[in-house]
Amino acid sequence: MRTGAVSAVAVLERYIDRIQSANPDINAFTHLNLESARAVARSIDELVGHGADPGPLAGVPLGVKDTEDCIGMPTWHGSTLYRDRPVARADSALVARARAAGAVPVGKTAVPELALHAITSSPVSGTTRNPWDPALTPGGSSGGSSAAVSSGMVPLGTATDAGGSTRSPAAFTGLVGLKPSHGRISQQVASDLLDVGCVSLTVRDTARFLDVCSGPHSADRTALPQADQRYEDLIERLDVRGLRAAWSDDLGFVPTEPECIEVARRAAEALAQAAGLRWIDRRFVIPNPRLAWVAAYVVPLRAELELDGIWPDRAGEMTQRARARLSEVDDYRPADLARAARLRLDVERTSGAFFEGVDILFTPTTAVVSLPAEGPIPEEIAGRDARATGPEAHLTLANLTWQPAISVPAGPSRTGLPIGLQIVGRRGRDDCVLRLARILEQVNPWPLHAPAYRSR
Repeated sequence: MRTGAVSAVAVLERYIDRIQSANPDINAFTHLNLESARAVARSIDELVGHGADPGPLAGVPLGVKDTEDCIGMPTWHGSTLYRDRPVARADSALVARARAAGAVPVGKTAVPELALHAITSSPVSGTTRNPWDPALTPGGSSGGSSAAVSSGMVPLGTATDAGGSTRSPAAFTGLVGLKPSHGRISQQVASDLLDVGCVSLTVRDTARFLDVCSGPHSADRTALPQADQRYEDLIERLDVRGLRAAWSDDLGFVPTEPECIEVARRAAEALAQAAGLRWIDRRFVIPNPRLAWVAAYVVPLRAELELDGIWPDRAGEMTQRARARLSEVDDYRPADLARAARLRLDVERTSGAFFEGVDILFTPTTAVVSLPAEGPIPEEIAGRDARATGPEAHLTLANLTWQPAISVPAGPSRTGLPIGLQIVGRRGRDDCVLRLARILEQVNPWPLHAPAYRSR
């Protein structure tokens, strides 16, 4: 599109056809603004016609997660509480940078209510389904984006991750999902656990999106400086030989299905050999950080809802799932927050000591292969009580410690469903996790779309 070899308008229309064909079954998009998208695509073709470069994402149709503001579109957060609010008059920092690089926002992708669940089902949009098996969920909370990309409705979807919400959907739908180092991509929220990014078909797509969207921002005190090299280049040539890599089935506390362990470990070992890594036999055990996560994410979210007059006044309008999550902190006192802070510090110290002797940690991305589209969340996994862990418990570590972590397809389950491998790097070394993901992509290539959507 940047050279004029193909038209942005023509490409957009092909994707619109895919949306109109697939979305009634998958329910990935909650809102479409196709006339606006067509206007943006026309402007890109005009720029190309005048010899200008519209940017590295020129003409790429983009799904925007329904927690990110996008000009002219509503931001519902998956909740009827926000249905009567006006459309956004400005883009979020993430969407603004993607748009400036030439991306074409086509609509908003589904999230569970207030992005608080591992299953994407909400009173706003109903249930979103996994393109690999419509009886299953594409994950949460970025499930709408992962379903849209996996089914070929768009090549990129924005995603957010405060406890696995980019990586878990990527694993469930066979995609690439990067949670960058905290501050790599700017965002302004009350919690310091949240990181923004995308789900994509390939590592290169994710690397280009990171190049476009990363960098400092005057309104974000945690924003990191722009990298001195392009990630899209580094994924092809960064020397990772000799890096020390370790494996963990469960981080010492996560009940995990044996099949997820087997498939992910096999992929990790193949990657280590192909990349020339040093395999370190070193056990990594941390305490269950759930209390620290709840204090760092749920408490600030509930406080915001209280300030906005939503909690508890309009709690009756929420789904039972959202109310239950927010009610977890009913009895929290200063001592509970102090206990959570100590737990987080313990996790950070343990992880810091571990990563002094290890550069890369491999784990299964999720504890299960997938989940029923409408739930429930299993209370038992692999014969063990999972009520205090859940399917995403491998993922919280990187949010608490601000480390980069990526999920990439490891291989199929016995029933043909995707299983993900998580690659966790040292803080700031997004280049390493992306490079390793790229090597795995080369030695163990994965299908770009779910089987039913590969010929569309």
